[in-house]
Amino acid sequence: MRDTMRAALAGVAFWLTLAWAGTAPAAAAHMMDPAKAAELTSGTVGQFADWVVASEGNRNLPFVIIDKVAAKVFVFAADGRLWGASPALLGFARGDDSAPGIGDRKLSAIRPDERTTPAGRFLAAFGPPVRGHKVLWVDYATAISLHPVVTTNRKEQRQRRLQSPSPADNRITYGCINVPAGFYEDVVRPAFTGVKGAVYILPETKPLEEVFPTFRLQAQARAAPAAQSLAAAGSGGGGILGATSSAGSDAASVR
Repeated sequence: MRDTMRAALAGVAFWLTLAWAGTAPAAAAHMMDPAKAAELTSGTVGQFADWVVASEGNRNLPFVIIDKVAAKVFVFAADGRLWGASPALLGFARGDDSAPGIGDRKLSAIRPDERTTPAGRFLAAFGPPVRGHKVLWVDYATAISLHPVVTTNRKEQRQRRLQSPSPADNRITYGCINVPAGFYEDVVRPAFTGVKGAVYILPETKPLEEVFPTFRLQAQARAAPAAQSLAAAGSGGGGILGATSSAGSDAASVR
């Protein structure tokens, strides 16, 4: 890891050892339209967000869900309303774990197969700038941060990758999460300014329930009443297979 990154990580460690107490920032002046938000978060991401809020895993603070398979970032207000969503660039290598000691190594010493974006739940906060740029540190131990797209290496064509409709070419970073500069300034920065928050990175090689065990338990709890209603309907009991309830969350260098 470069010296500038090491200094930044040492500084941000102080932030991340503080208690989680705090007040979420004021809601954005223009939250995403509910219909559009519902469309964008249909499926696993929406269920996961419901789970986070219902169990208060975000502790009444903003949170981020990163879907590595779709290569997208979703930023939520503390109450679960979608603040914004964007394509993202992620670690070059697929995988849900970080190589041991990777946060203390120079970028040139990190092999392509080690350039992963780890899955899990992380405490996030802004720390000291790196090269004059403020970044949201996701996991200081492994030097994973969320920041505006880096375009210094033209051969990587990171901007073009972000703009392409397919997530297939969004794997290019050393592990950090790159997002469009406008999205970072308009959504990420105001959501996390002055507060800490949670970042949930969904796995791509491991089962979701292995990384977030209580998500499975909540899913089973939702499924049980539905199964009972279906059985009652089949036996003439007049049961109706209705909507399930929301579930809740697991407590648990710029590159």
